[in-house]
Amino acid sequence: MNRLELTGISKSFPGVKALDSIDVTFNGGTVGGLVGENGAGKSTLLKILSGAYTPDEGTITINGQGHAFKSTSDALNAGIAVIYQELNLVPEMTVAENMLLGHYPKKKSGLIDFNALYATATKHLEYIMENIDPHVKVKTLPIAQRQMIEIAKALLYNASIIAFDEPTSSLSQKEITNLFRIIRALREQGKTVIYVSHRLEEVFELCDSVTVFRDGKFVEKFTDMEKLTQDVLVNRMVGRDISDIYNYQGRPIGTSTVLSVENFLCTNIREPISFSLRKGEILGFFGLVGAGRTELMKGIFGATRQLEGTVKVNGEEVQIRKPGDAIKRGVAFLPEDRKDEGIIPVRSVEENINISSRRNNLKCKFFLKPHWERENAESFIQKLSIKSPSRHQIIQNLSGGNQQKAILARWLGDKLTVLIMDE
Repeated sequence: MNRLELTGISKSFPGVKALDSIDVTFNGGTVGGLVGENGAGKSTLLKILSGAYTPDEGTITINGQGHAFKSTSDALNAGIAVIYQELNLVPEMTVAENMLLGHYPKKKSGLIDFNALYATATKHLEYIMENIDPHVKVKTLPIAQRQMIEIAKALLYNASIIAFDEPTSSLSQKEITNLFRIIRALREQGKTVIYVSHRLEEVFELCDSVTVFRDGKFVEKFTDMEKLTQDVLVNRMVGRDISDIYNYQGRPIGTSTVLSVENFLCTNIREPISFSLRKGEILGFFGLVGAGRTELMKGIFGATRQLEGTVKVNGEEVQIRKPGDAIKRGVAFLPEDRKDEGIIPVRSVEENINISSRRNNLKCKFFLKPHWERENAESFIQKLSIKSPSRHQIIQNLSGGNQQKAILARWLGDKLTVLIMDE
């Protein structure tokens, strides 16, 4: 029976103690949940487990044998596969080429055996019940299908320990049900499954135990899931009682129309679409993966080409040919793919927050105002509870959830009329 033990694991980044002497154990034939707020250290632990990060201190033991991973290849060879929240696929390569990257079957001549390559990919796509053509390039697929490709890719290695980092964040309910089927099958095979999620209902449905992290530290491990309640779990995650998690307060919807879309057609949308949005209204769009929700919103924001129709903002018809046109009209877009379309990874939290709204706060319409840059960033870091050692921290060093908060702060600090939020 597989047994994974992590003892005294610590990891620091400039200004951040991501993990502080973590001790945790995961057993074979079980699904172990791992929960915590944004920045609790969950993803960092998985990256150490995968060999992507090297711990500053601590040991990793598998079935009594110690391991020191210097690369992801070392972890794979030890039987560990991690499916990250941030997808690791090469957009310009085909589905099959991504799935077997680094493990291509070869002919006797030493050349790649493409027939075997695509046959293997097809077999594993069928196993996860995904109707995806292995010959198409990954860049043509929606995020949800890319996520399922990552899952199929991990299963190819026949790993004994498999970790999932927020795997359902982009999936439809049908795909989530299918994913749970796969995870339960892995458990029946005696695999060690680690499941990281913010969706507590999934943790209760799927997991045999749940471990809680808070601020990079181990808090508690619950093994009796039948007696555990969501209130207790949330309390241990945040360190305080929360009487009303959502605290929604209804507000009257205005009568004025702030956004009107008529007979709108853009790239990857098959039929013209019309809708309107009133001031103070939250308008939802839903549909299956590939239904066109993201494509429509990108078209309105100017990220893809408008083919037909009209867009009016506050009653005035506008021509939005690029995102800059939309931003000037007060239309903002929070993308599903924050890594490639949202953050500027090598810049600071401050710069990522201020990059849009600073154009309205320039001295002599040209020079930056250092005091405004500082105050605006610090204000939103506090308002949105962004966990960062300082506003100067490079944003790619933050957790995914805190990166998302910084993108939201970017738009909330601008002259905003309409905020489009994709997943």
